[in-house]
Order: sequence, then C-alpha cells, then structure tokens
Amino acid sequence: MLDTIEITSKSRVYIGDAGALLAELLPERRVIVISDTGVDCLQHELIAPYDTILVGRGESAKSLAMLDGVYRRLIELGADRTTFILGVGGGVVTDIAGFVASTYMRGVEFGFVTTTLLGAVDASVGGKNGVNIGGYKNMVGTFSQPQFVICDVSLLHTLPDREFRAGLAEVIKTAILGDAELFEMLERGTFEALREDKSLLTDVVTRCVRVKASVVAQDEREAGCRRILNLGHTVAHAIEKESSNYSHGEAVAIGIYYMTRKALEHNLISDVDAKRIFALIERYGFDVELPIERKAMLKAIGGDKKRRGDALHLILPTAIGAVEDREVALDGLENFL
Repeated sequence: MLDTIEITSKSRVYIGDAGALLAELLPERRVIVISDTGVDCLQHELIAPYDTILVGRGESAKSLAMLDGVYRRLIELGADRTTFILGVGGGVVTDIAGFVASTYMRGVEFGFVTTTLLGAVDASVGGKNGVNIGGYKNMVGTFSQPQFVICDVSLLHTLPDREFRAGLAEVIKTAILGDAELFEMLERGTFEALREDKSLLTDVVTRCVRVKASVVAQDEREAGCRRILNLGHTVAHAIEKESSNYSHGEAVAIGIYYMTRKALEHNLISDVDAKRIFALIERYGFDVELPIERKAMLKAIGGDKKRRGDALHLILPTAIGAVEDREVALDGLENFL
C-alpha cells in the first residue's frame, strides 16, 4: 500500500517500497547520493547505481568542515545545476544532504530516502536542514523542501533497539502535540510490537507525517505555529550540547518529561494527563533523569536558536493532543524552570 502526503505544493512524502518509488520519482538526469557508511553496509544495493559521497555518522558529522569536504567532492565529480542530490540515511545524512543541495551552486533539486524511524517521523520531513556550530544544534541551516521523501518501514528492521527507541521519542512527541488517538495506540502497544508489526509501524509513521505536514503547511518557516513541533527540544538540545552520552531521541524524551513536569507545576495540564505522559515515556524504556547541571542547562538554553531577543518560546503540553506555546523572558527562565 502506498500513502502519499503533501507537505507543500512541490514536496511530498511517499510511504512505500523505496526501490520502486525511486524508479518512479528520480529524474532522468545525473543523481549523486549522499549517505553514510552504515547505510552503505546495510542498504548497499539501494545506492550502488549512483556516484556516492559518504559522510560521518552522529551529530559530530554535522559540521562546516564536513560540508566543505562534500562540496569539494561534488566539484571533483563534475556536479552542476542539473545534478539531483539524493540523501539516503537518517537525520544527520538528510540534514547534510539538504543543506548541501540548497546551497551548492545556489541550489539544486534533491530528495530523501530515510532509513531511521526518527528520520521518517521527523528529521527528513518539513524542509529544515542544518549543521551544528560550537555544540549548538542546527545553528546554520536553510528552509528548503525536498522534492520527495521516501519512508520505507522495511528499511527500519536493521536498526539497533537503541536507535529505534530514539525514533519513538519523536512519535510520542507527535502524539502529545497533535494526535490523541495515536497516543492511545501507543498506550495499548509495546516496543516489541512496533518493531515486529510492519502494518502497525506503517500506520504510526503515516500518522506522524500527517501531523507534521499539517503544521508545516500552515507555517513553513517557523514564524508561528510550527514552533509546537519543538516540544521537548529546548531541553534536549541543551542536553546534547553538554553531554555526548545521549542520542537526540533520548534527549527529546527527557525534554518532554521535564516540560510536562513544568506544565503540571504551573497548572497547565491535569494530573491525569501528565501521569499518562510519564507512564508512556516509561513504557517505552526511556531514562528521564536530567543528566546535566541546572546551571549548564540554563546557559545552553539561553543560546538556543529559537530565542527571540530577550525571550524564549517553550512548548508545554496542556492535554493529550494539545500544547501551549509560552513565551518566557530570559531573565525569568530560571524561575519558570
């Protein structure tokens, strides 16, 4: 079964078989793949027909130095404005590929095949592409939509449990902010069921993409309502800056837990709904202890790219399926948190 979800008039997400979809969607001109060594090992047949540039793995790969190497390799390969860039991998790969394609020769067309759950439900969808500076997440980047994103859940069976679980943090985030029925599905489900049931996983991915697509369609460049997609991310980015022991998804789960606690303390969410969120995070095996010192967290949050002048937008859950975008002055941030 093929699901097609429109992000913008020029960008769509396709949920189905990657090989068949690439044959249909790729233009009849030169394609250069940007991927990583893990994908090259596990999904080599998918990228073998194309010239391929392999980038590093992990958040440390999202650097200006890595971009420089990719640009130089594109020049060596003779890539021009007619070249199509295909990013095949998780969120790190699609961030790099999207940024490179958006800026090489002032922009060439590009698309993605996402090979991680986190990429399928969040990172590859929506047109945000960026790299890190000085430990701060995605401080340099673009808003540029891929022509297509392909989500093939059969590619996810090779993921280690830890990486699959990291993607589930973004699934939980999406359920909290915009899909109460998905939240209930997760409450009834288990980690093992999602790993093993392709039909169930396809349904979960489709629901997440539909929620994100509806938000991005209203606010493509994050000037307003798109900020709600950052639930848990302000704290998560602080954790990632100060500690290398946590993946993005693990940090997001802690951020969601922490923001739910703050919402409960400020009487923004009922005790019943807060306990349901806490229980769901625990159900899927996340550690929720804040792993960095409070002072370090506040300093990192103060440098977050979502800051607007002397204030910061924090996204707080108010019910299952609803959140509030609250502007907090930086000089009042410590009291609020």
